[in-house]
Amino acid sequence: MVADSGTPDTSGDRHRVLILVVERNPAVQKLERYFLEQAGYNVEFASDGLIALQRARELKPELLIAEILVPQLDGLSLCRAIKAEPSTAHTLVLVFSHLHAEDRALDAGADAYLLKPLNEDLLIKTVQKLVSMVSDKKGTSK
Repeated sequence: MVADSGTPDTSGDRHRVLILVVERNPAVQKLERYFLEQAGYNVEFASDGLIALQRARELKPELLIAEILVPQLDGLSLCRAIKAEPSTAHTLVLVFSHLHAEDRALDAGADAYLLKPLNEDLLIKTVQKLVSMVSDKKGTSK
């Protein structure tokens, strides 16, 4: 498969991967959407933690990217809820925040943590690593 840029598309199954992002900052949302879609992912957004939890239940995304400081249900509580529910426990969670809270994020069940500001290369590499975990699990469950 060849991408629009004329370069080979080595994304494999990424075009089918759905990422749910809960982020309160519209500028960061816009950048995340651009970077993730350019990398070949499908992206949905939620404006707060409660909406994100509801959307995760409905959409069953492979990956949730959560800011800690979101309204209604903070990102760490959202992560705990996602990991505690059988219907969403398989969802990988990347906590992405300005707060130096990696230990708290991992304690809440996050699969990865990134510290803002947004770095396109680091975001995409981390997402690719997490998505490959999903692909590996699917491959071994066949």
